[in-house]
Amino acid sequence: MGKRGNSEGSIYHMKDGRWRAAVVVGWKTNAAGDKKPDRKVFTAATRHEVAQQLNDALKDQSRGINIKPEKTTLGAFLKSWLETVAKPSVRPKTLRTYSDLVRLHIAPALGSIQLAKLMPQHVREFQNEALTKLQPSRKKVKKGETAAPGKPLSPRTVKHLLVTLRTALESAVKDGLVPRNVATIVDAPSVAKPQMKTLSQDQARAFLKAIQGDRLETLFSTAIALAYRQGEALALQWPDVDFEKDSLTVRQSIQRIAGKLTITPTKKDKIHSVPLPAVTKSALLAHKTRQDEERRLAGARWQETGFVFTTLIGTPIDARSVIRRFHQILETSSLPRIRFHDLRHSAATLLLAQGVSPRYISELLGHAQVSFTMQTYAHVLPHVQREAAAKMNEILSLEPVATSVATKPPAPGPN
Repeated sequence: MGKRGNSEGSIYHMKDGRWRAAVVVGWKTNAAGDKKPDRKVFTAATRHEVAQQLNDALKDQSRGINIKPEKTTLGAFLKSWLETVAKPSVRPKTLRTYSDLVRLHIAPALGSIQLAKLMPQHVREFQNEALTKLQPSRKKVKKGETAAPGKPLSPRTVKHLLVTLRTALESAVKDGLVPRNVATIVDAPSVAKPQMKTLSQDQARAFLKAIQGDRLETLFSTAIALAYRQGEALALQWPDVDFEKDSLTVRQSIQRIAGKLTITPTKKDKIHSVPLPAVTKSALLAHKTRQDEERRLAGARWQETGFVFTTLIGTPIDARSVIRRFHQILETSSLPRIRFHDLRHSAATLLLAQGVSPRYISELLGHAQVSFTMQTYAHVLPHVQREAAAKMNEILSLEPVATSVATKPPAPGPN
């Protein structure tokens, strides 16, 4: 048998009877500055065993997998991943969520394990423990008070933990640090889909009546008419509203990050324009007039920011203030308590129920695919389908259709 070529590996018999194989994975420099080959070494009791290990390693190496990863811990890798991969590529709010999940849960439980030695059972045990073990309460305790007992994490939170770990390890796979993403092998806990709360047509009209004259009337009415998210509504600026073309462009969002209101891109950087209904255009024009008056009254205190919805001195409105006022209106109007975001859901369901094209609704919501829109609002489909069937019946019927089963008169009995 001829001598193996460079990077093909070598097998030799050791003096203690065992067999050893080695393959060059790169080069390293010693203290004297001399370069020497860096080898991955395998040892086994038989030549067959070590040859199999060598062949597997060479296959992995040919696929670009690092067969001699550094002894980096998962904790150190996650810290680097957050800074170099997640931070430049995700929205600030998502980054904060990733960071919190890593810092509070993943790193304390799994951070000391070497990245290359992380196994599915490690992830599975971590997940099961999070679902069953009492977690320490993170609420601040006043002096002299006893901390409230913690509770297990919810299935939804544990699923977020698994998704975060999967996302991070996917980056490790792409970089050749590990051969596979062990977190994808573990099944996520079952999470009950929350029931969507929306306003009916009558409730929506009652809500619009309740907000008449309120300083935030236009904010609430446009939210249900245009179906944008709260952060998108609060980040709306006057150049985004085209009164001549009767359109509005959603191009950014506003979020509270590290205690400060921060402008961020829209979800998935989706910039889209929607047509303005006449009633919404009229409301925005009236709101602009009211804002001009507030600017005049504020005088030197006014800060020109260009936002459509502002405080009395022109600064952006905090979402917490909007939610507080929103819930007050719902309560005083005896309307069901819903989230501000449910105005968006209400708009979609109301339009679907009226038979509006799903494609238009998808564009209004800024969804990338119509199928996602239909899946999200599938609960409205039976009503839409019944309406469609009734309309088709009207089109195709040449004569009135009986709505009940005719019965034959009883046969005459014997005299």
